[in-house]
Amino acid sequence: MATDADAAVRIDLLDVLDTAHAVAPLDPRRRVFVNRNLNLAGVKFVGFDMDYTLAIYKKGAIEELAFRLTVENLIASRGYPPEIRQIRYEPERVIRGLVVDKHRGNIFKMDRYGHVGRAWHGSRQLGREERRELYRTRKIELHSGGYAWVDTLFSLPEVCLYSLLVDWFDARAPERRPSYEQLYDDTRAAIDEVHADGSLKSVIQAEPAAYIERDPDLARTLHRLRSSGKRLFLLTNSYWPYTCAVMRYLLDGALEGYPSWRTYFDLVVVGARKPEFFASRSPFLPIDERTGRPGAEPAATLDKGRVYQGGNLRDLEQLAGLGGEHVLYVGDHIYGDMLKSKKSSLWRTAMIVPELEDVLWHQQLFDADHARAERIEDELRRLDYEINYYKLLLAEAARRREQRAASGESSGYGGDTPTAQAARAERAARCALEQLRAQARRLRVEKEEIEQRVDSAANPYWGRLFREGVETSLFAKQLEEYACIYTSRVSNLIHYSPVQYFRSPPVPMPHELGR
Repeated sequence: MATDADAAVRIDLLDVLDTAHAVAPLDPRRRVFVNRNLNLAGVKFVGFDMDYTLAIYKKGAIEELAFRLTVENLIASRGYPPEIRQIRYEPERVIRGLVVDKHRGNIFKMDRYGHVGRAWHGSRQLGREERRELYRTRKIELHSGGYAWVDTLFSLPEVCLYSLLVDWFDARAPERRPSYEQLYDDTRAAIDEVHADGSLKSVIQAEPAAYIERDPDLARTLHRLRSSGKRLFLLTNSYWPYTCAVMRYLLDGALEGYPSWRTYFDLVVVGARKPEFFASRSPFLPIDERTGRPGAEPAATLDKGRVYQGGNLRDLEQLAGLGGEHVLYVGDHIYGDMLKSKKSSLWRTAMIVPELEDVLWHQQLFDADHARAERIEDELRRLDYEINYYKLLLAEAARRREQRAASGESSGYGGDTPTAQAARAERAARCALEQLRAQARRLRVEKEEIEQRVDSAANPYWGRLFREGVETSLFAKQLEEYACIYTSRVSNLIHYSPVQYFRSPPVPMPHELGR
């Protein structure tokens, strides 16, 4: 007689077989994109961050909340003038991948080679010469104390507020303005307190539906991964009470057979303090789930179904029996999740980029413009070759004229002498060169207009997230370098088999393009 366990196995097997036939979704916003080949069949453990990974926050609501609470903290705790309550949040002022110059009060965006493209001082855009003078005379050391890298979605409200405060003090009260560096440090400390003292999280816990999107596909995605034999773990910097509240909202009651969110995960680690988690030797402390407080004695084992706080990468691999390329870690933080795990371990990485849905929508909307810009680039490349060809011809003609003049040969242009023929050919070449140059100028103007139109529609301050000028942005470079795969949300994995082989597209070197 078949047992309940046998039935469960059959159901799980059918579920896996069903997903084995899954194909990439028709909607490109739900696709998974590949930087490095990744075979999910070899992945035995899948770890997840929580904030902006499993929990997709409603961007406008949570950023506005963090912004207002930070303003109140600056007034109440740091003596800032109450008039700054008049400042209103402007979400378009900031995107991920920006850099704050704390000494000068500027914010700028870099391309993959570290070249500063756009830069703003409050609402004033820096011109080309000013940018060159400030940022092209010496190498920018982003890890020095003078700069702050905007690499997490939680950073956006503070950087927006900083930009607005630069404007506010410069225009109204420059004599009362602290230094630009102090202004940034105060803003940074204020939003840290808002996160640490519970004032932000208590509002979210009281009304999670107002701030967190409940993804209907998340539970089924986790179930399919588990059904394929993979073990799941949660590794988050949030502490137990908040983690439990958010995860309960996301998963409790979502799927029959899972009485609570805890049953999806073999291990839960809170208060992990990433990125330090990947380099420190902090112990794992068992959590008393009733009080939310960690015990005093370090854990000697990591038991299934228990909750731990703190810990470190080395002990996690040893005590939980996981490690190497058998682990896929899914997170949203380019530094704390992707870079540090990549540099400290052999873990494979998947980055959640919530902005990707808007990026892909924008890309579809301006598909004709992108295609036209590519055609113009190809035509400009051809024109460059032709222009250079005529420039060489004219340079050679000039050299020969000089030789004739030096030898005393007549340079008359009359009749049909070889000299006159050369002169006519030279005039024709000059005419052709001017026509080619004029054509190139017209195409460059058209291309610039297209780029301005496309960039302004993406963001009037910063343009497209993954581009800076003709190059990819520094943020895009880091995503490409440290994330094996990336997508807009965890539940996009439901469109793929849990044994999917994600293959990266070939990236030819310039000499392989045949141009």
